[in-house]
Amino acid sequence: MNSDTEMKEILLSTKTIASVGLSSNQEKDSYWIVSYLQEQGYRIIPVNPTAPEILGEKVYPSLEAIPDKVDVVQVFRKSEDVPPVVESAIAIGAKVVWMQAGIVNEEAAQKARAAGLQVVMDACMRVTHQRLIGPKPVTI
Repeated sequence: MNSDTEMKEILLSTKTIASVGLSSNQEKDSYWIVSYLQEQGYRIIPVNPTAPEILGEKVYPSLEAIPDKVDVVQVFRKSEDVPPVVESAIAIGAKVVWMQAGIVNEEAAQKARAAGLQVVMDACMRVTHQRLIGPKPVTI
């Protein structure tokens, strides 16, 4: 179960988010969710083997290809596709695996927790951020 306290702590301590399955299609939810997070000051690293750039950021084909440290691995993949993402998150030393709304894989979550990662399942990172922290004020 996701606790508000834990999710808020994750959102406040996170600097870099690797977004697995982020779409370059502006019609897709993942694009708008991540766009919002980028506006809030998070560094976004898109992971998608089919696009060279998304939201102005260089895209990597896999988590292992990212040269920088990643705090949160955000998952925009089907529930059944989560286990290899968790394996990669563990391999790169991420602190958190965050499965977006509608994505639940208890087996993968247990594996991540056993490796010392925090896990959030079935929660939209944008909605959670808006609810627990709120968007940055717009400066003109």
